[in-house]
Amino acid sequence: MNMLNHGFFRVAAAIPKVKVADCRFNIEQIKGLIREAVENKVEIVCFPELSVTAYTCADLFFQKTLTQEAEKAVERLKKETEEWPVTFIIGAPVEHNSKRYNCAVVCREGEIYGIVPKVYLPNYSEFYEKRWFEPYPLDVPAIDINYAGDTVAFGANLLFNFDEVKFAVEICEDVWSVIPPSSYHAMAGAQAIFNLSASDELIGKQHYVKSLISQQSARCQAAYIYAAAGFGESSTDLVYAGNAYIYENGRLLAESERFQLEEQLIINEIDLELLDAERKKNTTFISRPVIDNYREIVIYKEDKDEPYYSEVYRAINPAPFIPVAKNYNESCEEIFSIQVSGLAKRLVHTNVKSLVVGISGGLDSTLALLVCVKTIDKLGLPREMIHGITMPGFGTTQRTRMNALYLMDALCITSREISIVTACEQHFRDIGHNPSVHDVTYENVQARERTQILMDIANQTNGLVVGTGDLSELALGWATYNGDHMSMYAVNTGIPKTLVRHLVRWVAENQMDDSARTTLLDILETPVSPELLPVDSGGQMTQFTEDVVGPYELHDFFLFYTLRYGFSPAKIAFLARQAFINVYDNEVILKWMDVFYRRFFSQQFKRSCMPDGPKVGSVNLSPRGDWRMPSDASPESWLHLLRELRIATV
Repeated sequence: MNMLNHGFFRVAAAIPKVKVADCRFNIEQIKGLIREAVENKVEIVCFPELSVTAYTCADLFFQKTLTQEAEKAVERLKKETEEWPVTFIIGAPVEHNSKRYNCAVVCREGEIYGIVPKVYLPNYSEFYEKRWFEPYPLDVPAIDINYAGDTVAFGANLLFNFDEVKFAVEICEDVWSVIPPSSYHAMAGAQAIFNLSASDELIGKQHYVKSLISQQSARCQAAYIYAAAGFGESSTDLVYAGNAYIYENGRLLAESERFQLEEQLIINEIDLELLDAERKKNTTFISRPVIDNYREIVIYKEDKDEPYYSEVYRAINPAPFIPVAKNYNESCEEIFSIQVSGLAKRLVHTNVKSLVVGISGGLDSTLALLVCVKTIDKLGLPREMIHGITMPGFGTTQRTRMNALYLMDALCITSREISIVTACEQHFRDIGHNPSVHDVTYENVQARERTQILMDIANQTNGLVVGTGDLSELALGWATYNGDHMSMYAVNTGIPKTLVRHLVRWVAENQMDDSARTTLLDILETPVSPELLPVDSGGQMTQFTEDVVGPYELHDFFLFYTLRYGFSPAKIAFLARQAFINVYDNEVILKWMDVFYRRFFSQQFKRSCMPDGPKVGSVNLSPRGDWRMPSDASPESWLHLLRELRIATV
């Protein structure tokens, strides 16, 4: 596949208007939607089951006239579309050896490449398909038949290879079976499954169908394109709503509007690199055919460049770590509960008498404190066991200092304030450092002094130091080695910076009283800063983290797609441009991506000895179970690609 498209492959599900048993009319409607697919640079478009004749012809399928007209219509359609660069899959009745089969016909540029018969036929109250059609077992080898002027491969086990994209077909009832043919297709290598369907409408059925397709797409780690019959089918006993869905690894990308009276074309892209990454990681995914008689058919494509997608149909979420709106409360509660449960186990196991946490008045330490409070509550222990230590230094503002004190008071924990100024000044003298030189030594002395205090108080109180650093800081190495980098249990280790803010707000709004909520809301409005450089003459902070390392929302975006799917810099930049359109231009995105790769590689040594902490999502940096990377690996290959991107976009 042409990688100019970043691994995206555009597909469509088409719902034409039909007239029952009127093949000429139906082919014209199909042709119109194929033309629209070409105009939208679709590579493969799928139509409903028996779309050439309509599904509800009933005993008219016994009529030779209907099957002959259907074959003539298919032959005419392939000739009239031979100049159109699109693969289309239509449904038609096909006769062979005095048997009639409910089939999918795969065509492109004037040629039929294969015919796939239905494997499982329904035979209950609404449908009597076995009255009209013959099933075709999956394990029967494919044969060649003559159809619509071509000698065509015919079988349920055809695997189509189009531009290095492998796809297969099943029909309606097939996906409802105990082991759908698509399961075998996926194991044989199919990355996309197309389903031609004609499922009628019943109360609640749509939700079941969507769940069924979503699960099959996820189980097969494949794209699943589903097109079901719509307006024009006979309503003698049943109604067909025109359901069309495009799923990718269980996620719904696009769907049709139900009960529409006009035709519809539902378009989206399959992310083949994403599917490939999922299959590589899933050691239980069987990538060899269980049925060994698949016939692979290469679909010819004229050797020319694919259209470059300047954008894709799918919406790219700029905050991939943030729970989606419909599951927001449930997801936040689950994430917070994972943190609480992890800390509870560690507390019970170690039998410590206190939890010691440094409180800065910033977001990370606030979330860690909230986790401590809810853990102690869950275990039925007194909150006084929590020792909150605020340690103002050279850069501490009155706002963050007071928020730290107010929050500890509102949560009824044991609180202490210990200034680090005198101790740091003494240390500067001990090591011969000029305190007017505000370099990395100046900053790290403060971070390590704070960590020393926390560790020593933990010794005093038979306690455990709870770490506050988050996943984003681990990725960028934005922590002082053996300073705030170190703790005895790090509850935020699986939480990226963008998610920290959401969790604090969720806890504030759902689990706190008014006094604590007021302070938490002010902390949420405070700029992110380590407060290690002196305040200005007005007592305001002068150090802002995102001015140095870049926007966390960009870094979290880069982190997600780098670790979750292993995408290239070019693809991540492409996704970022669409996700952050009108927010960051290409130059800004590439600038901070350069920072991300440089820091991510150079700071691995900190992650190689990071403390224990609970994994929350699919992206984590623990060297014990998630991310194993040499501390001296070179980022040059990634940076070289970034340089090429800059040149290409000048």
